[in-house]
Amino acid sequence: MTALPSVAPTAVAAVGADMFATAVAGQAVPVERVDWKPPMDGTADDLATVAADPLRRDANALAVSRMLDVQAMLVGVAPASELLGLEKGQFLHAGPPIEWARASGPLRGALMGAAAFEGLVEDPEDAEALFASGTDVSLEPCHHRGAVGPMAGVVSPSMWMFVLEDPATGRRTYCSLNEGLGKVLRYGAYGPEVLERLRWMRDVLGPLLGEAVSAAGPVDATAILGQMLQMGDEAHNRNRAGTLMLLRDIAPSLVRSSRSAEEVAEAFAFMGGNDHFFLNVAMPACKLALDAARDVPGSTMVVAMARNGTDFGIQVSGTGDQWFTGPAQLADGLFLGDYGPDDANPDIGDSAITETAGIGGFAMAAAPAIVRFVGGTVPDALATSRRMREITIGENNRWPIPVLDFAGAATGIDVTSVCRTGILPQINTGMAGKVAGVGQVGAGLVTPPASIFPAALAELARRTRERG
Repeated sequence: MTALPSVAPTAVAAVGADMFATAVAGQAVPVERVDWKPPMDGTADDLATVAADPLRRDANALAVSRMLDVQAMLVGVAPASELLGLEKGQFLHAGPPIEWARASGPLRGALMGAAAFEGLVEDPEDAEALFASGTDVSLEPCHHRGAVGPMAGVVSPSMWMFVLEDPATGRRTYCSLNEGLGKVLRYGAYGPEVLERLRWMRDVLGPLLGEAVSAAGPVDATAILGQMLQMGDEAHNRNRAGTLMLLRDIAPSLVRSSRSAEEVAEAFAFMGGNDHFFLNVAMPACKLALDAARDVPGSTMVVAMARNGTDFGIQVSGTGDQWFTGPAQLADGLFLGDYGPDDANPDIGDSAITETAGIGGFAMAAAPAIVRFVGGTVPDALATSRRMREITIGENNRWPIPVLDFAGAATGIDVTSVCRTGILPQINTGMAGKVAGVGQVGAGLVTPPASIFPAALAELARRTRERG
């Protein structure tokens, strides 16, 4: 009997426990470590059903292509009462639907401040009884009106809003103007300085921007987002380049406006000193693109991620307007001053629409300086952007990331990929104080509750089975 010659392996692929890979590597054999783990508990049957859905592949391709076809143009700035039909006593908020009884501290604080801003009460503290009674006020998610709001996301009739439009379809989305950081309404603060700033934004900044944008003509927000990724911004917690580019585009019209020189100077100082100002353009630009991907039967693509400070919710293209919710998580990051984890509220805001579109926490590799604001390291940022590609359907070549050899931003979070790999979307976020009135306490990194993705998958599987 002739013995078979022994052949040394040229390479080994190792899956699972790292001990085997380490032992093989110790024998000078190249090892490719495969980051694999079993699907999320209880999802195997639903994964098999959805994976076999004949609609899924083409549906996801259609959803992504519709998203990528959108060109988001800033076309106006006007009051929410005019744009959204909001009437006195009607308030919008970030995240999925919620009632006052379950509202978090920062959401309550923002609603109380907005009620005083609208003249429903003189003292914000008196608004608690107003909202608790529910007789003359109503709460509704921003997403239900084609809008998005950062942090608490509260919008009231007198607040001015950016208007983003896709010229090919005429569809529009909206977002309030950015107040800056610290003690601001969106972080749940409602002191006199907060209300004074809101009144100035209503009386001066909003009308001035409305006049300037109208005179300047549409501003290409999609193109600015692409340039931002090449200039060190990731368009969620770093918007410095985006803010400056927006100012560049509208500055001549601001100077030529009918407002006084003093008011124009105040507006320049406010916007130039607020690096987050462009965030409130980036958010509706992302929503405009993602809304185009909605309602594609069989698509497993996530079209919204949003938090109200109590619940974290997602919406999926193939399941319509249905929300899949779980408890909002506490971010892990850096705190301001003497604040610490015990002072922070769970994750809040519609700003995760940026991650849903493939930027923000998904594009941290483009903005290594962001780690100084949210924590982590530059290698962490690079690893995160690479890892997010494992749970997305495609990439957006209009938003290239230089350090990843100009690969397009990861695009189209896939429910099935999240459930199959166990990799959760990475979000970078500000942190609001859990007590109403405190304001911002820090910034950090957070992921959605894992349970919402199996819940969405189960609904997708149910619909697949119903179609037969």
